[in-house]
This record gives sequence, structure tokens and C-alpha cells, in this order.
Amino acid sequence: MSALLRLSGLTIGLPGRAPLVRDISFDLAAGEVLGLVGESGSGKSLTVSALIGLLPPAMRRAGSARFDGQELFTLAPRAWRRLRGRRIAMVFQDPMAVLNPFMTIGAQIEEVLRAHHPFRGAALRARAAALLTEVGLDITLAGRHAHALSGGQQQRVVIALALAGDPCLLLADEPTTALDTVVQAQILALLRDLVSRRGLAMIFISHDLAVVARIADRVGIMHRGELLELGATDRLLAHPEHPYSRALVTARHALRPWPDQPAAAPVLRLRGLHVAYRSGWLPGRARKVVHGIDLDIPAGGVLSLIGASGSGKSSVARALVGLAPAHAALAEVNGRPLPFGLAGRRKAAAQQVQIVFQNPPASLNPRLSVAAMLAEAVSRQRLTRAEVLARMGAVLREVGLDESHLTRLPHQLSGGQQQRIAIARALLAGPSLLICDEILSALDANVQVQIIDLLRGLRERRGLALLFIGHDLSVVRTLGGEVAVMDAGTIVERGAAADVLSRPCHAFTRRLLAAEPYRDSAAQREWGAGAVWPLPGPGQSPGLLPV
Repeated sequence: MSALLRLSGLTIGLPGRAPLVRDISFDLAAGEVLGLVGESGSGKSLTVSALIGLLPPAMRRAGSARFDGQELFTLAPRAWRRLRGRRIAMVFQDPMAVLNPFMTIGAQIEEVLRAHHPFRGAALRARAAALLTEVGLDITLAGRHAHALSGGQQQRVVIALALAGDPCLLLADEPTTALDTVVQAQILALLRDLVSRRGLAMIFISHDLAVVARIADRVGIMHRGELLELGATDRLLAHPEHPYSRALVTARHALRPWPDQPAAAPVLRLRGLHVAYRSGWLPGRARKVVHGIDLDIPAGGVLSLIGASGSGKSSVARALVGLAPAHAALAEVNGRPLPFGLAGRRKAAAQQVQIVFQNPPASLNPRLSVAAMLAEAVSRQRLTRAEVLARMGAVLREVGLDESHLTRLPHQLSGGQQQRIAIARALLAGPSLLICDEILSALDANVQVQIIDLLRGLRERRGLALLFIGHDLSVVRTLGGEVAVMDAGTIVERGAAADVLSRPCHAFTRRLLAAEPYRDSAAQREWGAGAVWPLPGPGQSPGLLPV
């Protein structure tokens, strides 16, 4: 099979500095999916950015990339504009960063179609409707804006935009990272089906080997700018050769199940929590997103909140820390009333509940050093400068960092280090309950294991209660404790994690489990060909579920 893309000796870096990407080479044929896996900063996104001409201007590039017989790296800007979107297209990780919030979905698709095709009038609208149908969306969504769609629907629209130019090479950069298992399975099935029906070549980037195993024909492992290993998916996952590849493959199985804690008094008691949002300044009824849920979390205990995107999980977390309008029949922390709203955050009871967010670069101020951010967390405690420095040093050591990190800015830290700083900042308030809102979704497997071990140590040393929000069911199994399954703003199933995840009663819980990309079984631990759920073959329906 002849190669559609032939990359040879790609090296990328800043002048006068060590290369960020070194000597990357691979071939890619039409109808083939190549998965690139590696931790944050391994060079995956830089590699595909070079292939679509989107490297930062300061970057220098060497090597060769022949696409359908044409050398990409010698193209002039005008030639890149003709090629980009028309023959090479990209699906980005965050759909809301791609979609225009002021334009309807239909208008955005039509804009891309006009740029690449002679469609006008009725033919233009018909082609836009056909693209929506192809990615599994109803054509009535064409009149909506991006904020009115779910996360899965937004990502499908981004895929439709990428397909509008009829490309033959599709670059997918972490397109399923922030999605729950059900929607993730739908998007993977859709992409694989498009490759089969359209004969696309695709490079799929992810930090999750299980996700890549579900879609890729071949997998490449990247680390610190180098392509360490490249081979057929089944072979590489069953018998990785490079030590780093072996560590990445076995990282999931390094997770140690957390021991059950003895019964303790509840840190959080919640009865009848309601969360509703108003639409801007317009009068009208508020949109309810959480409908009267009850929660109890004991001291040192773990409650995992799982569910589909838009089910209300993060709204519960935001309500508990005063970031969402909410009310409840009863809300207590350590037996004291928990106030809602930002004004209530000044009270001591509210400070007992702290949160760590999903995206550390977005939750850390890029202009402040680590020392300045940590100092803010203790600014209300009337400590001397020496006491502040002592506390900052102690909490950094507790999260596995040293005091040299105090002078650094967020961009000078890795993804795992940023998340450790976010945890340290939350710990400085001395919380009884720590809310972890999707804190692992953007991290590679090795760093996920490190953060989970860190949380385990904090729980054992401090007696910290955890409200863990996530969509990775293997992590939920590791945490143990209790699990509550949310759907459409209500809790549809609750119980011990081991019971709910092995013997689910509710149909929605069974859907979540069926969509899981890997199972904790002996076959999974060997990562053989049976380790992933089968995807549709050529011409088969992707079996999309409603989103």
C-alpha cells in the first residue's frame, strides 16, 4: 500500500535551544489510523501542527513531509491556505475554543463550505445538512449556537467542520479527552466509520492507550520529543519493547485498590440540592440542572460522582464552593451549616470545602508565581511571613514537590506539577472535604497513577474526605468507597463502588459500563487483541447513541 504521507526526520525547536521534537519519521496510508501516545510535552501536538502548517512563528523546523507526492515544508503561505482544510483538516481537543459563540452551527458549516467549494444557495444548505447527518446530528441543530449543545454534540460539529473541505488526511488532537465513556465511544466509532467510508488517513493523538487501542491500526509512543516505538496496535500493546512503552502499558495495573475506611461521622450532609441557571439578563424561568439530590460523605471517605457530560456533576461541585446558584433543604459540613454563594465563602464552614479543577492551566493565574498563588490561599489567616513560607514549604513537600518550585510560573511546570500545585493550594485552607472535578482527564497514565497515590496518602494522613468527579471507571474502582450515578440532574443509582460497577441495576449505568474502553480483567492486563471493544467495519453503522 503506497503512503499518502511520508514524514522523515522531523525536528522542531526554538533557535539556540535543544529540539522539542527530534527525528520523527513514519508513513501513513489512506484508510489507516495512526495513534500517537505520550505524556504532555512529548511533542505529539507539535508534530501534527507541523503537518498542517500551524507551528508558532518562532519555531524552526527541519526534515521532510511528502503529502500525496508534494513536499509540505517548502510551501508558501498561500499554498498552505489552499491545502489546509481542503486536503488536510484538524479536529481539536476543545470544541468551544473552535466554534464561534456568535454564529449558529449551520452558519459556521456553510462558511467553511463556501471557502472550499462552489456551493451556494439551496445546494449550500443541503450540503451543510448532509454533513450534520453524516456525523450523527439532527439537522434541526443547525439553528442553534454552540453553547446550546452538549459536549458530544459540539465535538461532532467540529468533526463536520473538518469534513467540509473533503480532506484525505484528518488530524485528531485529543478529541475525546473531556468526554464521558458513552460519548467517547460514540466519537471513536464515528471517526473510525468515517475513515472506513471515506478512505481517510488519520493521525489520532491521545494520552490514553486504551482509547488509542480502540481506534488505531498502528501506535507510536512518544516521549520527550522522540518516537520511541512504532508498530501494529495489538503487537505493541501486548509486547512493548521500549522500557517507557512498557511502563505506559502497565501504568493502569500499578493502581492499588484503596482500603475501605471504618464508618465515621459525615463531613458533608446534603439534602434536596437544587441548582438552576438563568440565561443572561433576560427575564424568564431558570434552567434547572440539578434536581433535589442527597449526598453523604463520611470523614476519610470517598464518593465518586459519575455520569454523562451535562448530567450535572460539575454543577454539584460548583454549588458546594459557591460558584453556582443553589439551595438545599439541608447542607452541613462537620455539623455546621454550609452557606451557598460567593459571599458565603468567607465563612469558616465554607473554607472546609475546597476544589481542584479539571484544567490546571486555566485554574492557575499565568502571571503569578507558585509562591504568590499559595500565599493568596493563606492571606486571611494572619500569619507572619516566616509562618507563610513554612506552610508553603510543608504543603509542597506533602504533594511531592520541593521549595524550588515556589519561584516558577505555571507555564514552567508540567501538567502533573501544575495539578500538584492546585492540590497544594486547596490543602492550605485545611479542608475536611476535597472536591476533585475531572482532575485526571488531561494527564497521561503515569501521571494519573502519581496523582491517585498522592490523594490516597492525603486521605490516610489527614482523614480527608473526597468527592471525586470523573468518567474513568477504572479509577473509580481503585478509589472504592461509594459511587453515585447522575443522569439528567438526578442520581439514578448509588451504592458501594464494587457493587454498582460490577452489578449495575439502572440502564444508564449499564450504558456507561458498556462504553468503557477497557475492563479490569486478566485479558485486559495482557492487552491482547481482545482488550478493546470492537468498532464497526467498513460500511457498518457506528451505532451512535443519543447525546
